[in-house]
Amino acid sequence: MNFLKRIGIFLLTNFLVMMVLGIVAGLLGLKMEDLWGLLIICAVFGMGGSVISLFLSKPMAKASYKIQIVKPGVTHPKVAYLLSAVEKMAEERNIRMPEIGIYNSRDANAFATGASQNNALVVFSSTLIDRLSEEELSAVAGHEMTHITNGDMVTMTLLMGVVNTFVMFFARVLTVIIDNALRDDRGGGLGFFGYMLVIMVLQNILMLLANIPIAAYSRWREFKADAGAANLVGAAPMIGALKKIAVAYVPEKRSDSYVLAKINNQKRISLFATHPPVEVRIERLQELL
Repeated sequence: MNFLKRIGIFLLTNFLVMMVLGIVAGLLGLKMEDLWGLLIICAVFGMGGSVISLFLSKPMAKASYKIQIVKPGVTHPKVAYLLSAVEKMAEERNIRMPEIGIYNSRDANAFATGASQNNALVVFSSTLIDRLSEEELSAVAGHEMTHITNGDMVTMTLLMGVVNTFVMFFARVLTVIIDNALRDDRGGGLGFFGYMLVIMVLQNILMLLANIPIAAYSRWREFKADAGAANLVGAAPMIGALKKIAVAYVPEKRSDSYVLAKINNQKRISLFATHPPVEVRIERLQELL
């Protein structure tokens, strides 16, 4: 199912690329090969950066959060229970056991990262371990394991790569249109510095707009991960976990992709919110009781 979803994204992306290139070529009176060249360059940087980030996500997370990897034979009762629970989930979902890590934080949170289902890392904050019961920790683990088995990290990488590509592409195309509109028989136009400034401004505006559908997808995948946790361990432990996590939430000073990947991110509710309100998530889970 996840494979078919990615194929669908790939086919839809190619359809949109062909349609957009045709429209832009018609508006600018350019040859398709000229636009293809620009698009390829943008794709190299846009997709390339996202793919590199995906493959470096585990070591970057470990270094950024000073994560301690949990080893078999751990004596802490909750951590030992968590390790055993994740091992059973991995066996049930037929994937390789992900690495389990803990990082010190006052915030009760967790996240998953990694380049594939069989090369993943699930991380829990020290406060989360302390505050949640064993069943609730297992529910959080189920939430993160669902992200892994649904291929959310890879799908988000594809989406971000496509967005980066088109933001770079359209910013340059629109800048060319503006530059041509300002030219006359005596010359004119934006000039080199004006050209670069307009590109930067347009890239920021377009990226801001592109974050709206990305955030909507992120909210949808949180609902799916909650449902996956309910399917693995039951809805009640997941509800209990969300309630405790919401109470113990501490805003992070840092701003990185892992903040958005965490199980809870209580930014102000808006079109740009990456997580649904906890109250709404709990309501959805109560329907599964």
